[in-house]
Amino acid sequence: MFGYRVPAPDQAMLISGGRRGQGGAPFRVVTGHGTFVLPVFRKVRFLTLAMCEAEVSETCVTKQGIALTVRAVIAFKVGNDTESVVNAGQRFLSDQDQMSVLTGRIFAGHLRSIIGSMTVEEIVTERQKLATEVLETSKTEMAKIGLIVDSLQIQSIDDGDTGYIEAMSAPHKAAIQRQAQIAQAQATQASAEAEQEAARNQAEYSRQTAVVQAEYSAEVDRAKARAAQAGPLAQAHAQQEVLAAQTELAERAAQLRQQELVAEVVKPAEAEAERIRLLAMAEAERMKIQAEAAASHDRVALDRMLIDQLPQIVKEASAGLANANVNVLNGTDGLGEIAAGLVGQGLTILDSVRRNLGAPESPDQTTDRNGTSGAGNGTNGRVEIE
Repeated sequence: MFGYRVPAPDQAMLISGGRRGQGGAPFRVVTGHGTFVLPVFRKVRFLTLAMCEAEVSETCVTKQGIALTVRAVIAFKVGNDTESVVNAGQRFLSDQDQMSVLTGRIFAGHLRSIIGSMTVEEIVTERQKLATEVLETSKTEMAKIGLIVDSLQIQSIDDGDTGYIEAMSAPHKAAIQRQAQIAQAQATQASAEAEQEAARNQAEYSRQTAVVQAEYSAEVDRAKARAAQAGPLAQAHAQQEVLAAQTELAERAAQLRQQELVAEVVKPAEAEAERIRLLAMAEAERMKIQAEAAASHDRVALDRMLIDQLPQIVKEASAGLANANVNVLNGTDGLGEIAAGLVGQGLTILDSVRRNLGAPESPDQTTDRNGTSGAGNGTNGRVEIE
């Protein structure tokens, strides 16, 4: 639209003419929005708010009197507040490139001042401290011209041909080189150990491979040997089974023949022997019976003969009493006892003769003799023979 102006996002629109701006400024500042501007009566200019850069390359003398060439880069811009825009617009609106030139000169002066109070060692080892001190000392001065510094970077520090920095770094270089050599030696040793370990592993793997191959070859050889022996072994087993069958057949034939021999020879012989034994036993029994009968007949004849002689024996015994002085104390009973005693003595003599001749006495005779003897020794009668 005609007369309506809008600044860019990184610009501040400065409108001069008409009423003064805020705070007694010779122009009105518009940022972030547009406004109507009367042509001819108002003049519009734009001030950049974008980031600017300034480079500084300054030779500075340190506290030790050593000249150092310091190179730095400053990043700065116009402040966003109205005061900063007014201050920067009044100084750089007609030639905004002068902001970089003036900023570089300001920082070069502060850099010389601060490096003059520091040693080379501090400058080299504490670059951030140097940059911070330069920023702090230049902040007030930069604010007066409407600029703010975002960063300061020390790019390089060079001592020229003096060789101070190189000499200062020599011990560190030596230590670093020594550490590098040690690290290299350790790396070499580790590499050698790794190679040796790899060689041992390779040798062990080769040995295991050879063992496995040997075992495999041995297994193959054994399998081949078993395969080669399978036919003869099968034939031998078959022959062995044939021999076993033939042996069993022969044993069965022998057993059958033995049974036949037993049936044909042994059993008849045993039957004949049994028959002979039975005949012999019958004959022996017959002869025993005959002998017992003969012995019984002889005993009967002997007993008969002795019985026939018994009266004579009693007679002879009684003859001994003829001239004896006999006193009978109990009368008739006494005489009976004397007679019974004589008969008992006769029977006793008979038994003695029979024993001497081997003839057994009968139980009745033994009983009779004992009874008679008892009678002779009884107490019913008393006989005294003198």
